[in-house]
Amino acid sequence: MRVVIAEDLTLLRDGLTRLLEAFDFEVVAAVDNGPALLPTLLRERPDVAIIDVRLPPTHTDEGLKAAIAARTAIPGLPVLVLSQHVESLYARELLTDSGGGVGYLLKERVSDVEQFVQAVQQVAAGGTALDPEVVTQLLGRRERLAGLTPREQDVLKHIAEGRSNAAIAGRLFITEKVVSKYINNIFTKLGLPPSDDDNRRVLAVLRYLGG
Repeated sequence: MRVVIAEDLTLLRDGLTRLLEAFDFEVVAAVDNGPALLPTLLRERPDVAIIDVRLPPTHTDEGLKAAIAARTAIPGLPVLVLSQHVESLYARELLTDSGGGVGYLLKERVSDVEQFVQAVQQVAAGGTALDPEVVTQLLGRRERLAGLTPREQDVLKHIAEGRSNAAIAGRLFITEKVVSKYINNIFTKLGLPPSDDDNRRVLAVLRYLGG
């Protein structure tokens, strides 16, 4: 699996490179600034890009802008964003793109190697991988969740974090059959009919994150 990394902190950039290579990922490019990121993504067309939101020269939103521009040029390009803090506006802007294959993790989560590698794999496969703190902030708006029961809200939160039905069942102490029932209810309330082309789990998460 081919990966592009964008991170200005040398230690973290090198650490990510070594970690991913240890799990048989191929890091095809690692850049440390915003201007270099977009042309690198367009040239390499990686299976997944791991991008810091704030990159030189201004340390504001260079990483995000490059990611959005790259996904416009290459629809569905998988992007996993890393950030020091929850940047709600930035996260919402990226996640409202219905192309799927998006993730947003706090940098502290990188210390959990297994969780981080799974997140990279999920995003590369077209799924979502969101930090629980990001989910809490972005899904915490009651007006968006008014149509769902508290239990359905819990299930959607776990879907957004990238958990399988089995994992959700274990977390909520219910059966997988019950989880499936809740998920079908969520799809119905969000107006997401069965489709062979769209991943309704991703669409459900994006629908809510988009407001």
